[in-house]
Amino acid sequence: MASSCSLFHSSLSSKSKSKFPLLRHQSHTKFNRPPPCTSSSTYDPCPSTTSSSSNSPSPLKSRRLADENIRDEARRHRSIANTTLSSKYVPFNAGPDSTESYSLDEIVYRSLSGGLLDVQHDIEALKKFDGAYWRELFDSRVGKTTWPYGSGVWSKKELVLPEIDPDDIVSAFEGNSNLFWAERYGKQFLGMNDLWVKHCGISHTGSFKDLGMTVLVSQVNRLRKLKRPVVGVGCASAGDTSAVSNSAFVLSIDTDFDGCMKLIREVTSELPIYLANSLNSLRLEGQKRAAIEILQQFDWEVPDWVIVPGGNLGNIYAFYKGFKMCQELGLVDRVPRLVCAQAANANPLYLYYKSGWIQFKAVKANTTFASAIQIGDPVSIDRAVYALKNSNGIVEEATEEELMDAMAQADSTGMFICPHTGVALSALIKLRNSGVIAAGDRTVVVSTAHGLKFSQSKVDYHSKKIPDMACRFANPPVQVKADFGSVMDVLKKYLGNKTPNH
Repeated sequence: MASSCSLFHSSLSSKSKSKFPLLRHQSHTKFNRPPPCTSSSTYDPCPSTTSSSSNSPSPLKSRRLADENIRDEARRHRSIANTTLSSKYVPFNAGPDSTESYSLDEIVYRSLSGGLLDVQHDIEALKKFDGAYWRELFDSRVGKTTWPYGSGVWSKKELVLPEIDPDDIVSAFEGNSNLFWAERYGKQFLGMNDLWVKHCGISHTGSFKDLGMTVLVSQVNRLRKLKRPVVGVGCASAGDTSAVSNSAFVLSIDTDFDGCMKLIREVTSELPIYLANSLNSLRLEGQKRAAIEILQQFDWEVPDWVIVPGGNLGNIYAFYKGFKMCQELGLVDRVPRLVCAQAANANPLYLYYKSGWIQFKAVKANTTFASAIQIGDPVSIDRAVYALKNSNGIVEEATEEELMDAMAQADSTGMFICPHTGVALSALIKLRNSGVIAAGDRTVVVSTAHGLKFSQSKVDYHSKKIPDMACRFANPPVQVKADFGSVMDVLKKYLGNKTPNH
């Protein structure tokens, strides 16, 4: 089936000053090399160059028609593309002699041997365009409302799902999340001046998983249009991926995530329900885009370290895959060192790492405040090990007290993070104290969920109501009578201990 995604025509006028100008003009310029995406239709936001000698500004593109939306507008501007990019499922980490592969339009989650699958892109076709080309293309799409490129995921469509038609994409313009300079936290607690937090949880559901879900659900939309037998999408979740308020049919099951994961795998093997957990390698294609976005936000400079909380372990591989793909295409020259941070109450990867990668053993995950990574038998264990070995990576763990203290410290400097990010910050503290991460290393901590989703744990910490936890950085409320005099007495006493800040 023909599909579309390119923004550009296949030839470039020498009169054009920019290959990827912003959507501001009425007519379109052609390019001297083919567009880097598939399909029978593409969208071209190029300016007119009717007068190469004129320095006067070109007229602004007229506003779209009153009775059309951004999808309609994008459809109206499509044209025929000549270049074909493609992707397919292959066995994860397959050798060069492997011939097993599947179309992305097939509903398949495991290889013939029962192993994981991976989405393989046609790198040679992508390499026909150099790193400068890709950087300029991706930079030209940031912050726009052009369908579907306003999404942080679909602005990198050629590296995510190149063959899907834009009409099949389901997107809330997710991504484009804040890369926060943690100036106060880095200076106060770590002696670092180049510490950053990638707030992937600043999204419409408060979770980084929106990045993967837009890709997976878009593909399901395509499959249903192709009359494939898919009646819905299903996933196991400890809460971070759940969609209770989005009219989902929810089963509350008396087990942990590992038990839910076992059940959803059995269910999706019997019913025409598309598996949405990270066992489905298509979901990782959206999540890898966060790595590409980090590079873009650093103006395509590579950080020294990236620290990612790990539970089911799809995300650590997704980040590695995003960084590695950018290296292969010449956007950057290396891959950062990765750290996977686990809660000590659910730490099978950490134990495997500490054993020297000798033998993996699943564990029974105990309760942790970092509930989304409370997983003892991670599906993507092989992917995580591959990512860490190939990035000279490290695995660290955090106790419940360590992760809650780190979360409170971060909140005290204005971050307001989730417990999972507390796990990652705990790993950073340990690696910083041991000298593995230097004071001047540019370090990115990935925040995977919004702190508001875990507000009760914050209340309990600051109220010192967590059993067997010192809550060293608690900021408990002061109980005061509901009268003006009592309030003034307390405030005067408090302010009397403060030095005025001029």
